[in-house]
Amino acid sequence: MKKNIVGIQQIGVGLKDAREGWKWYRSAFGMDIKVFEDTATARLMHHYTNGKDCERYAALAMNMEGGGGFEVWQHTQIDPKPPVFDIKLGDTGIFITKMKCRNVQRAYDQHQEMGVNILGEPTLNPENRLHYYLKDPYNNIFEVLEDDRCFMKQKSLTGGVAGAVVGVSDIDKAMEVYSGILQYDEVGTDSTGTFEDFTPLPGGKEKYRRVVLSHKEPRTGPFSKLLGPTQIELVQPLDRSPRNIFENRIWGELGFIHLCFDIKGMEALQAECEAKGFPFTVNSANSFDMGSAAGHFSYISDPDGTPIEFVETHKLPIAEKLGLYINLKKRDPQKPLPSWMVKSLALNRVKD
Repeated sequence: MKKNIVGIQQIGVGLKDAREGWKWYRSAFGMDIKVFEDTATARLMHHYTNGKDCERYAALAMNMEGGGGFEVWQHTQIDPKPPVFDIKLGDTGIFITKMKCRNVQRAYDQHQEMGVNILGEPTLNPENRLHYYLKDPYNNIFEVLEDDRCFMKQKSLTGGVAGAVVGVSDIDKAMEVYSGILQYDEVGTDSTGTFEDFTPLPGGKEKYRRVVLSHKEPRTGPFSKLLGPTQIELVQPLDRSPRNIFENRIWGELGFIHLCFDIKGMEALQAECEAKGFPFTVNSANSFDMGSAAGHFSYISDPDGTPIEFVETHKLPIAEKLGLYINLKKRDPQKPLPSWMVKSLALNRVKD
């Protein structure tokens, strides 16, 4: 089977109380579809956890507007630590999660009414798209980004994940992963200097190289209609050497812990990653079981050590209470699932 990057499945968010955080994300972003919820031991993540097993709670939440999801993640045996320094834009790792939004001004107004910590007013980014930044109660920064593409209209203020802002020490080196392996093969903007729309962010008045990457061809595969098109924004500081956001911490502690892609063709992907000098750091080999979902997962690190996860889903619940599941092993890996089947995920909506 050939490698196929279907889309961003989720971004992992390390939290002190993942259930509390998920409730806030339902309110602020409409992430109210439960794909799985599970408590177990993370035994395979030793590359990122100093060789130790970690007890954890995790849940995958989606938004039926479309876009990627959140994997809300919580260490349950240790008290997860925040960054050991005041992180700035361009420090290496996932600094911002982008959220797609059909009506940015409406979302901004309602986030204001909700008392959300908004960083600046809506402005145009270098692509001439309206956006603004906000901070959740757990010190994570999100970007609400204009995007009129929609899988299934909802009442939520935003859709799901539309991409990420990733701090890197060398953009050209990082593109070996983000363009070469992940197929973000179209450069929307490549600019150097100071940027007005960065001003509200920590370190936002400094000088950067900023590259926005997208993909020329629409993604294909089972969940491509739901996950939709996304972008990666690489930011490299030019006036200082960046520090690693997870310096002196382990994976799963507070902040954005990984960027996860839904894929098909894990063996072909593994061969390509090895050939390009980015071998798997984690490989579940046969199958994982996350409660009601199952599949095969692996990780690589980008040149600065940021974890990138790949998941090849084998089984997914569409109506867990009724015992109905999608078996993806028997389906064409390039073909989208019928829309009615994906829309049935709405049966797993969590109501407060």
